[in-house]
Amino acid sequence: MAQNDIGIDLGTTSVIVSVEGKKVELNQPSVVALDTRKEQVLAVGDEALAMVGRTPSYISAIYPLKDGVISNHTLTKELICRFVNKVYDGRLIKPRVAVCVPSAITGIESDAVVEAVVAAGARKVYLIDEPIAAALGSGIDILKPAGHMVVDIGGGTTDIAVISLGGKVMSASVKIAGNTFDDAIMKLLRTKFNVAVGARTAEELKKQIACCQPCTFTETMEVKGRSLITGLPQRLTVKTEDLYEAIMPLVEQIAVAAHQVLERTPPELSGDIFTDGVVLTGGGAQMKGIDEYLSRQLKVKVVVSPDPVNCVALGTSRCFEIGEQLESGFQDATPRIGRR
Repeated sequence: MAQNDIGIDLGTTSVIVSVEGKKVELNQPSVVALDTRKEQVLAVGDEALAMVGRTPSYISAIYPLKDGVISNHTLTKELICRFVNKVYDGRLIKPRVAVCVPSAITGIESDAVVEAVVAAGARKVYLIDEPIAAALGSGIDILKPAGHMVVDIGGGTTDIAVISLGGKVMSASVKIAGNTFDDAIMKLLRTKFNVAVGARTAEELKKQIACCQPCTFTETMEVKGRSLITGLPQRLTVKTEDLYEAIMPLVEQIAVAAHQVLERTPPELSGDIFTDGVVLTGGGAQMKGIDEYLSRQLKVKVVVSPDPVNCVALGTSRCFEIGEQLESGFQDATPRIGRR
């Protein structure tokens, strides 16, 4: 009989839900539209995202997660409740839910995650570290006595870990990820071209034309924004080369963090990583040229996961199969409820 197991990748920019034995069931932005006059949630996910930048002053589009952790507990509960109800229509047996969290999450932050998921109707809650989930979702057999390195570039954090025998040997988490790139692009356009654009436009620039140096890829994209000189709407054509100034300092910091993890890794596991390479996961792994750049910096092969965006959610739902064999990075957090 099915256990009604659900895996949730609770990300800063998106929430991805998968059900054990199935593919991803839901992938929507982690944004909530709130009527501040009545403190009433009007919409979540795609519907709320469509309101960003287009609402009256009394309607706020809020991202209740920041840097991979909960910043608004009440709205996160509402977000999770609505998304879980979309994928789970059973009422007789409440689901077991596993939620991936950043490696560096604190006890208070993980308590907030657990309480939000229980409020959504879970009977048991498990927490799994993002790199462990990413490795599982990428098809890596982490139970073998061999070293595997994963770099998960999400929306709020980049989590790096060396995994062997079902546990993390070395790990690090840095608050440089997709949102940081978007902010840097918006700042660059303001300072270099005197044009203000929104976060969604910056994200599209990152996805469509941003690239790490040196790379043969080059492209242009026309964007619409507001001139900081005239205050009027303005069109601007942005080239790949224009974004290097914003992108490269951030990618370099990720490379430094990954290098530091490798430096602390035992020699035997380093040898395994040299043979098998490093796996890139998360939405940030799709940036053009980032695998080649990191490969040059780390002196090892770097490959992008077959499904970088969904692999964390897929791995989170898979953890129920091997949870008892994991040495670290997976815990039954249900007893934490009510403890402060």
